[in-house]
Amino acid sequence: MSQPSRADIYGGMEPEDVPAYSVSEAALYVSVPRATLHSWFFGQSGFHSVLEPKGRGIRTLSFRNLVEAHVLSSLRTVHKVPLPKIRKAITYLRRETGAKQPLIDLSLRVNGSNLFAETIAGLVDLNKIGQMTFREVVSVYLQRVEHEGARVVRLFPFTRKREIADPARLASQPRFVVITPRIGFGRPVLAGTNIRTSIIAERYLAGESVADLAADYGRSAVEVEEAIRSEYPAAA
Repeated sequence: MSQPSRADIYGGMEPEDVPAYSVSEAALYVSVPRATLHSWFFGQSGFHSVLEPKGRGIRTLSFRNLVEAHVLSSLRTVHKVPLPKIRKAITYLRRETGAKQPLIDLSLRVNGSNLFAETIAGLVDLNKIGQMTFREVVSVYLQRVEHEGARVVRLFPFTRKREIADPARLASQPRFVVITPRIGFGRPVLAGTNIRTSIIAERYLAGESVADLAADYGRSAVEVEEAIRSEYPAAA
């Protein structure tokens, strides 16, 4: 009996495009308030959405949506770039380049990233936020996203408080936790493993020590601490 193909498993879609995350889950993973993330994708009274969710008619997001939110947070949460200007830039780039999701389709290309940055910068008063810091911080966010060819395949979410004023400190944040739609159904795991961070965090909150968990999983104490932070930022 033949085994089902990957396309059959994902309903004919690529794993990166499958609606898999609730708004609450996605908000946790990209460190953005739930209400903020909801407005970005689904709008609210008197406010039109900025990004387009993959799942039409359902309140779930895809992995690519998750990465879009990660990149948008570098512009909005970090630099306070007005959403109408971001929306205008996205509309312009879609029209001029044909990219359906410019925040990732363009930002992850060598030349496209320049176009992306220049378009955003052209709509923002860089005297207020500083051109160098703007580009450096956006670059740090993009460095936490990995792709294979044209596909976005991995996101290393921030697990600690983002030191926005110092891009070097932001860039030095650990990358022990990774999200990829091809492992653990897209839930965060310790990098290089199938160990879900949610399981580690649950065991920790149930009373097990970091040292015991590290011994059980054969990982370092630092990795275990980052797994806990990714699920419960105030717990570790």
